[in-house]
Amino acid sequence: MAQSTFSVRMDEALKEEFDCLCRDFGMNASTAINIFARAVVRERRIPFEIAASDASVTRSSALEAFYALRKQAKANGAGDMPLAEINAEIALARKESDA
Repeated sequence: MAQSTFSVRMDEALKEEFDCLCRDFGMNASTAINIFARAVVRERRIPFEIAASDASVTRSSALEAFYALRKQAKANGAGDMPLAEINAEIALARKESDA
């Protein structure tokens, strides 16, 4: 079978950790990638679940979203609503959506 070269760019620290783990498994990175490729072709899917992690929500992005909501609330005249009034609004919205 003819061989072909496959080049991948990745973070240097990730590559070092991957290479180390591959050695622990008794193989090199090229063998590990070949095993992965064969599994994908054989199963016709990625052989593990791919999902977004909660790590994508950073403190700065959460604060940015919070401040945007606060700005919108002020623009709508609801910026200084007491908690009891906010809870009453939520209860009303839930009641209307159940009807």
